[in-house]
Amino acid sequence: MAHDGFETQDSGSPGEAAQDAAVPPVPLPLPLPLSEDELALINALQLRPRASWTELGRALDVDPVTVARRFHRLSEQGTAWVGFSPGPRLLEQICVAYVVIDCAPGTTAQVARALSTHPHMVTIERTATGHDILATVATRDLPALSRYTLDLLPRLPGITDVQSRIVTHMFTEGGHWRIAALTPAQRARLTAPSPAHTPRGALGEINPVDRALVTRLARDGRAPYQTLARDLGVSLSTAKRRIEALTRRGLLRFRCDFARPLGGWPVAVTFWAKVPPADLPDIGQALIHLPETRNCAAVSGPQNLVVQATLHSLGDILRLETQLATAHPALDIADRVVTLRQDKLLGRLLDAHGRSVGVVPADLWAEPANGPRPDPPGCRKVRRGGDVESV
Repeated sequence: MAHDGFETQDSGSPGEAAQDAAVPPVPLPLPLPLSEDELALINALQLRPRASWTELGRALDVDPVTVARRFHRLSEQGTAWVGFSPGPRLLEQICVAYVVIDCAPGTTAQVARALSTHPHMVTIERTATGHDILATVATRDLPALSRYTLDLLPRLPGITDVQSRIVTHMFTEGGHWRIAALTPAQRARLTAPSPAHTPRGALGEINPVDRALVTRLARDGRAPYQTLARDLGVSLSTAKRRIEALTRRGLLRFRCDFARPLGGWPVAVTFWAKVPPADLPDIGQALIHLPETRNCAAVSGPQNLVVQATLHSLGDILRLETQLATAHPALDIADRVVTLRQDKLLGRLLDAHGRSVGVVPADLWAEPANGPRPDPPGCRKVRRGGDVESV
C-alpha cells in the first residue's frame, strides 16, 4: 500500500522485517509538470469556470471530447479543479482575517493537520520565518471570529500563540489571479462581457439550500445543474435559480485552481507593508493589476497592507519587492514571508506538490467548533463509488 508518498509492504517474518528496516523506502516517482496544453485549459477555466466543453474546445481549437478527457485526467490526479470563492458582496458582509499561529516545537505539522479539518480555516500555509502558520480565516461576523480566535484556537494542543489581523478591505482575492497561458485570440473567445451592476441592497438570508449548494460546489464547481438538483433533493429550476441568484448578487464566484508547483509557480510570498492611510486605496488598486498578485487587502495592525504573490522562483521575490518600492515610495515593506508548504487552499487539502487530496468545504455561517463541522441544513448523504459523502 502507499502511505505519505512512500511504498510499503506487509511485514513478513521477524528476520525479513529487520532486513526490510535496513533498506530505506523507495520514493514514488515525482509528478510530471503540467504540459502547455494542460496550462492552456486551466487558463481557459480560470476565465470561464463553468463553460461547456464545446465552448472551451472552440476557444482552444481542440475537440470537446479531448478537452473533457483532459480535464477529467487533471481532476483525477488532483492537479486541477474548479471550486468557488466568496464574491465581492459577500466579502463586504463576512469577517475575514489573516491569523498567524505559533506552535510548540515539533508540533507544527500536527497542528496544521488538525486545523485543516476546521471549516473556518479557509487557507493554511506553513512559513519559513516568523510565525509557524499563516492562515486565512472566515466567519459570518466579528463575534464569531472572536470566539474562534480567542476562545477555541488557543486551547488546541500544540498552539502557543494566536494573532489576528482583520481584513478591513479586500482589494482582490485569489480567484482573479490568471496564468496567461492563452493567446490574445483565445482569451477574446472566452472573455465574457462586463457584468451588469451588482445589486446593492441587503445581503439577505443564506438559506439551507444555498449552504448545501456551496458545500456541493466546493467539491465540484462544474457539477451540472441536474446533478446538483438530484444530490440536494430539489428541482432543476430551483438549483439553477439559486446559483444564478448567488452569482448575480455577487455572493458567489467560481474559480479554477491547480497544483502551482507543477505549473511553474512554486514560490508563494506574503509581504506585510505599511502605507499612509491616505495612499492606501490608490496603492491597493495599483497592486491588483500586477500579474504576480494573488491576494491584496487592507488589514488591522502595525502593517496595514498585505500582498500575497505567486512567483516562478525565489529570485523573483527581490525583483518584485524592488519593483514595488520603486513604483510606490510610500509603501514600506516591513516583512516578507515565504511559504514552505501550503496545506489547504480555499477548502482543498493539498499534498507537498500542491495537488488536491481532499476537501473540507468552508461553512462560514456555522458556529465555530473544534473539528469538522456537522452537515449543513439541506445536505443529504449520497454514495459515490465506495465512499459516502455529504452534499
